[in-house]
Amino acid sequence: MKDVLAVILAGGKGSRLEPLTRDRAKPAVPFGGAYRIIDFTLSNCLNSGIRRNLVLTQYKAMSLDRHIHLGWQSYLCRELGEFIEVVPPQQRIDEHWYQGTADAVYQNIYTLEKERPKYVVILAGDHIYKMNYAKLVQRHIDTGADLTVGTLPVGVQAAAGQFGVVEVDADSRVMGFEEKPPHPKPIPGDPHRALASMGIYVTNARFLFEQLCLDATRHGSRHDFGHDIIPATVASHRVFAYPFMDENRKTEAYWRDVGTLDAYYEANMDLVSVDPQLNMYDGEWPIRTYQANLPPPKFVFAEKGENARCGQALDSIVCQGCVVSGGQLERSILGPNSRVNSYAHVADSILFEGVNVGRHAKIRRAIIDKGVQIPAGAEIGYDRDLDLSRGFTVTEKGITVIAKTHSMEHFAETAT
Repeated sequence: MKDVLAVILAGGKGSRLEPLTRDRAKPAVPFGGAYRIIDFTLSNCLNSGIRRNLVLTQYKAMSLDRHIHLGWQSYLCRELGEFIEVVPPQQRIDEHWYQGTADAVYQNIYTLEKERPKYVVILAGDHIYKMNYAKLVQRHIDTGADLTVGTLPVGVQAAAGQFGVVEVDADSRVMGFEEKPPHPKPIPGDPHRALASMGIYVTNARFLFEQLCLDATRHGSRHDFGHDIIPATVASHRVFAYPFMDENRKTEAYWRDVGTLDAYYEANMDLVSVDPQLNMYDGEWPIRTYQANLPPPKFVFAEKGENARCGQALDSIVCQGCVVSGGQLERSILGPNSRVNSYAHVADSILFEGVNVGRHAKIRRAIIDKGVQIPAGAEIGYDRDLDLSRGFTVTEKGITVIAKTHSMEHFAETAT
C-alpha cells in the first residue's frame, strides 16, 4: 500500500441535501451524531493501510477543511510521507471550476505526479460504507487490470437514472458500461438486479494520467469517469469489476448514498434501532472522527408524580456535552453540546450540534441544523402547512428540516 495514493472527491454541491448543505459541503454534513459523512471514507483509507490521501474540495469547503485538520492530521506523520491533504481548486490548467470527476483529478494532475504513486484509488467522499481498499488494490494487481471498478448489485428500478451500470463476462472483465441509463441492463440470470458502479476506482497511475490528458482534448466530453473515461477504455484496455466486500459484517452488504434528505434521515434513524444495519461499535473496523473536548452527557431530574419531569432518552444516541434536563428523547439523535429542557419531547428526530430545545417544546420527525434555538412551547413536525409557512423545508415523506440560520424570531408567532 506504500505505492498507493488515494484521491477523495469531496467537491460536490450536494444540492439535494439543501438546506443542510447551504453552508457546508455534502461530505461535511454530520452523520450519526458524532461523525461527518467523509469520516467513513477516510476511516476506510486508514484501516486499509492507505497513508497518502488527497481530498479534492470545491464548494463551501471551510467546515470540511476545519474538520479534517482538527480530527485527522494526528493519525498520520508528514515526515514519514503520510498525509491527508485538503486540496482546493488550483486552476493550474484551467480557470474554470471542475467540469466533472475526471476533470477534478486532471486539474490536480501535477499534485498527483509529485507523489509518484504506482496505483491511484479514486473515491467519493459522500457515501456511508465500510470497505477494505487493500483487497481492491490486490485484485487489481492480480488481474493485471488497467482500471478496476467497485460494483454492487442493486434493484433495476433503483439503478435507473441513478447509477452507472456495468456488464461483465464470467471473469468479471467489463464488457460494457452505461452511466445512469433510464433502462439498466439486468445481471444475466437475475432480471430484477443490475450491477452498479460504486464510484470507486483503482487504476495504474501511468494509465490514469494518459487517459486524463486524452480526455481533456476530446471535444464534447463531460470530463467524467462514468460518462467518458470508463466507456472509452472498455474496448481497448483491461477494465475489471470488483464485487463490493463489506467490512460491516452483517447479513446484507451496507452501502448508502445519503444524497437526499429522506435517504439521509432513514440512514440516521437506522442507527437508533435495536439491531442497526450499520455497526458503529465494531472495534475491528473503527470509524474515526474529530472529538471535541466536552464533558460526558448528563440526564437531570427523576421526579415522580402527575406533573413530574424526568430527563431520559429511549432508543436514542446522545453525544458528548449534552444535557437532557427534564425532557424526553425517543428514537432520536442528539448532537454534541445540545440541550433538551424540562417537559420538552423529541421523537424520531436528528438534532445537530448546539441545538437548544426550550421547555414544553414538541418535536417529531425533524432534522434540526447546528445551533438552532427552539423556544419554549414550540411545535415542530405536527403541522406541515405551519412548518412551511415558517420557512422550513418539508420533504416528500414529511420530514421537517430547519436550517441553522433560523432563530427564535421564526417561532415567535406560533410558540405557545
